[in-house]
Amino acid sequence: MDIKKEVGEKIKRFRKKNGFTQEKLAEIVDISSRNLSNIELGLSYPKPETLEKIMFALNMTTEELFSNDNLKTNDELLNDINKFISEAKTDRLKLEKVYRILKTLVE
Repeated sequence: MDIKKEVGEKIKRFRKKNGFTQEKLAEIVDISSRNLSNIELGLSYPKPETLEKIMFALNMTTEELFSNDNLKTNDELLNDINKFISEAKTDRLKLEKVYRILKTLVE
């Protein structure tokens, strides 16, 4: 995947997470909905000033925008989760924390 698509997908994911429509975020950032759509699709890349406004509106850090952690496949995520559990199984306190976190998320 190229960087424009990765950045676009992250922006789209954070936009939805924050409950914004494309129209609302575009209005906040002062760009057209079409421009935002092209950014999210990876067809264009925003100017640095626009990217800064988008990140501010979505309460997004540079690390969140450019890290690859959020682009893992389901299998990769499950492997990571299993790794965390495996590492915690010898430490009762860690295992209980993992249990409580997972239980809270699933309930």
